[in-house]
Amino acid sequence: MESIILFAPLAGALIAGFGWKLTGIRGAQWITTGLLFLACAFSWIIFFTHGPDTQHIQVMRWIESGTLSTDWSIRLDRLTSIMLIVVTTVSALVHLYSFGYMAHDDNFKEGEESYKPRFFAYLSFFTFAMLMLVTSDNLVQMFFGWEGVGVASYLLIGFYYRKPSANAAAIKAFVVNRVGDFGFALGIFALFFLTDSIKFDDIFAAAPELAETQLTFLWTSWNAAELVAFLLFIGAMGKSAQFILHTWLPDAMEGPTPVSALIHAATMVTAGVFLVCRMSPVMEFAPNATAFITFLGAVTAFFAATVGLVQNDIKRVIAYSTCSQLGYMFVAAGVGVYSVAMFHLFTHAFFKAMLFLGAGSVIHGMHHEQDMRNYGGLRKKLPYTFWAMMIGTLAITGVGIPLTTIGFAGFLSKDAVIESAYAGTNGGFAFWALVIAALFTSFYSWRLMFLTFYGKPRGDKHTHEHAHESPTVMLAPLAVLALGAVFSGMIWYGSFFGKEDYVNKFFGIPVAEAAEHGEAADAGHGAADDHPAPAADHGDDHAAPAGDHAAVAAPGAGAIYMGPDNHVLHDAHYVPKWVKISPFIAMVLGFVVAFWFYIVNPKLPATLAENQRPLYLFLLNKWYIDEIYNFLFVRPAFALGRILWKGGDESIIKGGINGLAMGIIPFFTRLAGRAQSGYIFTYAFWMVIGIAVFITWMTLSGGAH
Repeated sequence: MESIILFAPLAGALIAGFGWKLTGIRGAQWITTGLLFLACAFSWIIFFTHGPDTQHIQVMRWIESGTLSTDWSIRLDRLTSIMLIVVTTVSALVHLYSFGYMAHDDNFKEGEESYKPRFFAYLSFFTFAMLMLVTSDNLVQMFFGWEGVGVASYLLIGFYYRKPSANAAAIKAFVVNRVGDFGFALGIFALFFLTDSIKFDDIFAAAPELAETQLTFLWTSWNAAELVAFLLFIGAMGKSAQFILHTWLPDAMEGPTPVSALIHAATMVTAGVFLVCRMSPVMEFAPNATAFITFLGAVTAFFAATVGLVQNDIKRVIAYSTCSQLGYMFVAAGVGVYSVAMFHLFTHAFFKAMLFLGAGSVIHGMHHEQDMRNYGGLRKKLPYTFWAMMIGTLAITGVGIPLTTIGFAGFLSKDAVIESAYAGTNGGFAFWALVIAALFTSFYSWRLMFLTFYGKPRGDKHTHEHAHESPTVMLAPLAVLALGAVFSGMIWYGSFFGKEDYVNKFFGIPVAEAAEHGEAADAGHGAADDHPAPAADHGDDHAAPAGDHAAVAAPGAGAIYMGPDNHVLHDAHYVPKWVKISPFIAMVLGFVVAFWFYIVNPKLPATLAENQRPLYLFLLNKWYIDEIYNFLFVRPAFALGRILWKGGDESIIKGGINGLAMGIIPFFTRLAGRAQSGYIFTYAFWMVIGIAVFITWMTLSGGAH
């Protein structure tokens, strides 16, 4: 079953890519989509039936080189099963949605070329590469899948290859990700150098030794665990669009909207979060690296939320929202609550994919208009899309009943991240950055809803008159994702953020009776037991102290690892009540301000933007990060390229070859031509001269001996 999940998308990609003339265009679409739904069904079966134990399934022998012995095998544990349902569910629904969205694409002339089989082949190939990444049992296999999704994203972002902006976005995504991937590769090299293995089990077992090992890198001595964790996180920064390496993500919206939902909402961009959680046994021994992860995640969440406030392209607003939510996930992983990072990854997949597909439905109904300033009053024209995006907005902004576990998916997972951030940083920068980001998230999410679906129609009158609801094949995936956006948080809250016993059991972390382990068990609870909060603070007994059991797992024994000194999961349940309700207050404030700006007084945003022109331009231009990179890297690279082109290629190489071929050689050719007089006595003369010279040389050289 596991092998079918992995290879079904690959089979679909090969059939659609190379055999569509045999199956027909419709056949290629149905085959790829059917195989994805098969993989999705098997993934849910595994998620519910496999359990938390780790299982290794060998596919084949792979690389044998010196001491490097690598299998291509599937590592099946709770982390894997979570990612399997996320990847296959979203991908299957995106395949189905694409039937309607890509039915008549204005970027391709009807009958000129068959773009649909190619598009579905790319989608399936991406899914295969992502599945290879999440099922990997060693770092080389993971890196293979890591680069595979990079290639697939390049192909999908640049799918509209006739558009210069799409080509530029594809190249930008590819280049920026290569920067992060170089750090990831260095981390793999370092681990192989230190442990003589790239298998996860071997690396995890050696993690305590890495924390006591010094490694020389860049003429400086580093703690091996810290260096490896930092290098791996650089890879995660690129793939998950964290601040500094985030610039590719918004531009990637140049691809078709189903691509945005598949790659930039639920799957590829979460690969970095998955990597950090997978490598938790190493991360737990690198406190400085995890502190950096926490800080950068908080900066990313805040930065992307501020930029999202003023964007006008509906897809770019959601793209910056994705960037911000990824920052939340990294903060949770950075403070050591990997289960909460996966919780937000899990819920985010449903409501963010639904928001992207909902935006695609709006774009489809508005004849590919993407500027929200040209929308307005669409809720009656697109009623089903409106309610789908309303559910997604309620989920991402975190609507729920405070101090309970009743609410939309984002309410539960985002609150869990914020509470963990408070517990892990003692109410430091990360906590406040996430709360402010939650306020901004609420504002720009409701701004999107109000500009799109409320008020009077704006923009082209003809476009509004002909606006229409999307076909059923596009609306059905929205309905399925809506279920996840509403219920996934409430159903799995306890598994990801409940009592320590329950979380440990869910992720396969061995536990033992506290009485059997004495001080070790007591250390697992920390000072928080001295001020227990009633379970009602969070609505159920999941918030009760974990006084009966303590994790005693060695690194790598479960799907995730939390060290004996890591009490953040426990402490997060006992943060002050004002911390628990702060995200809800931020959400309400964001809603009220957006309502005032875009419903009560629609002229106020323009007035405010004019009065605060420098700040507005600063946010509209995304903190000028692209301009800074253009000045520091792009322009010098182009200048160097011109020097090598004009000075090196044109002047030296071409000039030298042309000079030799058109100057020197013809000169000597003309001289040789003059010697060819055609008279026999001339040739006889030169022969006699030659013989004389030869005899003279032989005589002189012979005499010398």
